[in-house]
Amino acid sequence: MTSIAAPSLTWRDGQILRDGQSHRILSGAVHYFRIHPDQWEDRLRRLAAMGANTVDTYVAWNFHERVEGSYDFEGWRDVARFIRIAGDVGLDVFVRPSPYICAEWSNGGIPFWLSGRVRALRTSDAGFLAAVDAWYDALIPQLEPLQAAHGGPIRLIQVENEYGSFGSDAAYLEHLRDGLRSRGVVEMLTTADGTLPDMVRNGSVDGAMGTFTFGTGVQDAVALRRDDHHLMCSELWGGWFDHWGEQHHVRSAESMIGTVQELLDEGGSVSIYMAHGGTNFGLWAGANHDGIIQPTITSYDSDAPIGEDGTVNDKFHALRAAFAPFHSAPLPPVPDAPKRQPAASAELTPGASLLDVVRAQPVVATAPMPLSFEELGAEDGIVAYEASVTYPADATLRVLDLHDRATVFLDGERLGTIEHDGSQELALPVEGGSAVLTIVVESLGRINYGAHTGQHKGILGGVLIGRRYAHGWEHRIVPQSAPVVDGAAGVDGVATATLDVAEPADAWLAFPGGAKGMVWLNGFLLGKYWERGPQVTLYAPGPLWREGRNEIVVLDTDRLGSTVEIREQPDFGASEEFIGA
Repeated sequence: MTSIAAPSLTWRDGQILRDGQSHRILSGAVHYFRIHPDQWEDRLRRLAAMGANTVDTYVAWNFHERVEGSYDFEGWRDVARFIRIAGDVGLDVFVRPSPYICAEWSNGGIPFWLSGRVRALRTSDAGFLAAVDAWYDALIPQLEPLQAAHGGPIRLIQVENEYGSFGSDAAYLEHLRDGLRSRGVVEMLTTADGTLPDMVRNGSVDGAMGTFTFGTGVQDAVALRRDDHHLMCSELWGGWFDHWGEQHHVRSAESMIGTVQELLDEGGSVSIYMAHGGTNFGLWAGANHDGIIQPTITSYDSDAPIGEDGTVNDKFHALRAAFAPFHSAPLPPVPDAPKRQPAASAELTPGASLLDVVRAQPVVATAPMPLSFEELGAEDGIVAYEASVTYPADATLRVLDLHDRATVFLDGERLGTIEHDGSQELALPVEGGSAVLTIVVESLGRINYGAHTGQHKGILGGVLIGRRYAHGWEHRIVPQSAPVVDGAAGVDGVATATLDVAEPADAWLAFPGGAKGMVWLNGFLLGKYWERGPQVTLYAPGPLWREGRNEIVVLDTDRLGSTVEIREQPDFGASEEFIGA
């Protein structure tokens, strides 16, 4: 008979035992997918210097399976390497391996192609479970050998994420639990839910230790935890994320450490969310929905103890002092501050208008009605819809069920923008006539939390001219690679700049005068800027720079600025104190 390895962490009578000894988990969230892999070790060493003995990371399913059936665990996606580095640094690892992660990450980590065809996400729907099983068949072999039972650093594995605030399908949670166990996961399983009885009831599953998520709420958690379960907060919100158009959310060190200390005094364990937030590079930032879409900014700094570029702050030192008594040896020294490039600027040279960029792309589909991003196989970004139309005098244009933002052109002339639900109307020329109608639609971020998770993108309800549908649409997808297009320079569109640097190092980029754009550095999509704020600067990590000449490409859908600047300090915009929902 083959022996089954014993878990290294167990819970009993309200305690955590690590290899049979009483233990506290002092953890911080650090996501490999939000950090350049050349900086993984630096960020993990800073976490250890903060006094953490554990790192927790989600695994973002859609980061690894962008195309169905094609799994990528190389380079930036080498989650096993991240875990091994954590072990080498001396950290235990708490893995939260999807299928759903929230995390203000696009679609909550669920691949867009799956939410495009399965309506009942996060349930025991056969189609959803089949995709999850195939994903686990690819993922778990990456993790299973790295469990502590086999000499690796993984000691906790989470089953789903805050499920009790979403649904009530117990069979789904049981399927995930059993799927982990049947694939060789032997270490301790957990769940995580908010501090309401209904959340705990619907998010729990037998065989997994229940943990909590909160900003403040230690006593609520004490009252809700099961008698034999250890008291643990898997997400103690020491900061918060930002939406475009809001203020930058901060939480004081005094407020954060007060909640942490209260939890420790109750005998509990903690994971700081986030210990180091990192960056929503590319188009991976998610969105929330509260009557309207609330897109998340590119930065995921989250006012964390370890800043977006690795800078440590008062929260870091407060946690280091609070965690130090739980260690039998002195903590590692605090690493030096990261190097930054000196201030510089360069002129942005316009190269092509937005319409030039769009029309340089091939037509990928034609249809009587506009097709969604999902029907077109467009993961995110920009899709252009074009049709020849006629319109009577004094007609108006309306885009039905728009997700999320449309820039509208008629015979190449910009009519204006429409956002999200299509409630706005645009007036067509008063004399009537015929023309080519071009609607450039941008996804502002796939919803990552709540009932709207998995919502589709694009023009979902059609286009009305007056009361009549416009039919006969061509579709073009603007790729996520840096556009290289010749054409007439316009107010909007593509611009390029070059910056010479003596030594590659971290930098903060700003685009004064620009309205709403995407930015590439040496071909890598850093993310977005938007004059709505709060974020002003984009983080450009040192490993993306080259000694000497570096190329910046900007695609602005609204208004190009004239320069790109390297600034010596980040600018997250006006701030407000915020503890979390």
